[in-house]
Amino acid sequence: MSDPKPFPRRHPLRDSRIDMEAERHIPDTPQTRSPSYRLAFTDSAFMCRDELRPVRLQLELLKPELLMEEHEITSTIVLFGGARIPSPEAKSQAKTETLAELSKYYEEARRFSRIMTEHSKANGHRENVIVTGGGPGVMEAGNRGAAEAGGISIGLNIVLPHEQAPNEYVTPELCFNFHYFAIRKMHFLMRANAIAIFPGGFGTLDEMFESLTLIQTGRMKPVPFLLFGRAFWEKIINWDALADAGTISRDDLSLFKFVETAEEAVTAIETWPDESARTELAGR
Repeated sequence: MSDPKPFPRRHPLRDSRIDMEAERHIPDTPQTRSPSYRLAFTDSAFMCRDELRPVRLQLELLKPELLMEEHEITSTIVLFGGARIPSPEAKSQAKTETLAELSKYYEEARRFSRIMTEHSKANGHRENVIVTGGGPGVMEAGNRGAAEAGGISIGLNIVLPHEQAPNEYVTPELCFNFHYFAIRKMHFLMRANAIAIFPGGFGTLDEMFESLTLIQTGRMKPVPFLLFGRAFWEKIINWDALADAGTISRDDLSLFKFVETAEEAVTAIETWPDESARTELAGR
C-alpha cells in the first residue's frame, strides 16, 4: 500500500498575496469592517501592541538574517563613525572648525572601504562586506567607497525622531531599517571580521565601548579593532588612566590599535595577531 500523499499546506507568507487579494473581495459588513477580522500579520495596530514586542524583536532579527543568507554574505567589515562629519568638499559648511578638520576621516573611510571592497570582490562579495549604519557622514563615506569599487555594501538604518534617511550609496537590496537598537547592534557584530571606529559622538562611543566590552569579556571573538585618529581618541578618553586605576587591565589596551590612514588600517588587519598569538603575548 502506497503512503498517502501529504496534505498540501499553503505557505502563510509566500501565499499572503492571495490572502490579501481575497480580503479585497470580502463583503462589506459590520463584521468584516471590524479590526478583529483582519489577518493578524496584516493588522498593524495588532502587531504594534506591547504584548507583541517579542514577536517584533524576532522579526527584526530574522529578516536581515534571511536576506543576507540569500546573498551568501558570511563576514563583514564594520564601520562606526560620526553622522556629522562632512565630506572634504562640504567641510566649509561644517558647524565647527573641529568638524571641518575631521572631514579628512570621511576621505579615509571612503578609501578604506574602497580597498576592502576590491578585496571582497575576489571572493564574490561573500566575505568582508562593508557594513555601516546607513546614514550620512562616515557611514556615507563607507558605503560610497564600496560603490566606487563596484561592490556591494550593507546599511543598517535606525528609526529616529528626525528620520535619518539611508544614504544613496547603500546597496538597495541590503538596506535595512530597525526600530530596536539592540537588534541592529547584533547585526553589526554577528559577522564582523574587523571593526573600524572613526571619530564620532554618543552613538559612536556607545558602539565602540559595547563592542570592546563583548571582546573583553569573551562574548565575541577578538577581531582587528581599529581607531582612526589617535589625537582625537586620546583627547576625549584617557585610556591609560583607566588602566592605572585598575578599572580595566593593562592588557585590555591591546584590544585595539590606533591608525591614521586607510592603508595603515588594511595592513593592521592583514597582520593582526590571532587569538592564540595574543594569548601567548599576554603571558610574557
